[in-house]
Amino acid sequence: MLDDDFASLRPLEGDRSGETFVAEVGGERQVVRVYARDPARAEVDAALLRLVRGLVPVPDVLEVRPPRGDLPALLVTSFVPGVRGDLHLASLPDDLSGGFAWALAEVAATLAGMPTLTRGALTGPGLRIEPLDGGADGLPAHVEAHRPDLAHWSSEELAGLDEVAGTAQALLDTVDRTCLVHGGLEPRNVVVDPVTRWITAVVGWEHAHAGHPFADLGSVLRLDRGPAYVEVALSAFEDRHGVPPDEALALARAADLWALTDLAGRRRQDPAAQRAHDLLRGIAASRDLGWTLPEAPA
Repeated sequence: MLDDDFASLRPLEGDRSGETFVAEVGGERQVVRVYARDPARAEVDAALLRLVRGLVPVPDVLEVRPPRGDLPALLVTSFVPGVRGDLHLASLPDDLSGGFAWALAEVAATLAGMPTLTRGALTGPGLRIEPLDGGADGLPAHVEAHRPDLAHWSSEELAGLDEVAGTAQALLDTVDRTCLVHGGLEPRNVVVDPVTRWITAVVGWEHAHAGHPFADLGSVLRLDRGPAYVEVALSAFEDRHGVPPDEALALARAADLWALTDLAGRRRQDPAAQRAHDLLRGIAASRDLGWTLPEAPA
């Protein structure tokens, strides 16, 4: 059990939340997530890890602690050694990146096969589903609610976003089921064994919810849009669900507009959010869901 004085805690390398730490307990490392901003989420994340265990690789839940006086809620999990997925991917030559794309898309496909009865936020240890976005009706309303975050855009760009949101929502409406969504299934949220190159843990479940079956595939393809990477990821999804690649790609791009719109408002807080903002702006300006960010200079 973790000591109450937190003396052994040190920030987890690469964490951007400011709430995740590594502790040394009995000679073993553990990961401690501190829920100062959202204490109720500790029980939700613990329940999610228990729910998906055996279907996707996740750390073991060791302890869930509610707030105690001045101490915040905590979730303690096992420490899974390995390399963060984004660093692993950056180290791979192009001809080896397909294996990682397949593995990440397989996780997306597994979660897409975990059905829910409705869309919404997950609450409590029983993972009860409650409405998201204050009842916002689809992507057009979601975009409208986030318009203050895009006040620096031109009127033409805003009109373009409205247009693609309407087009995307019409496409999303062709799929009439919902499922468990990780909500941040990007390379930085997985741990990879550098020897076997297998994904050994999926982390970062704080945005998990019940939503669209193609949302996680959209996250997988968000910033890695190279043709070979995309082709392999779509093949992995097709292998599990039988959806033709062109259809899956269009649905994934459409579903990812939800997350891109959310991320755009956090562009000053996180380099990945800034890239998501720039991607969304390019999509809006071109009125093309398939628009791709130019490669950063070497």
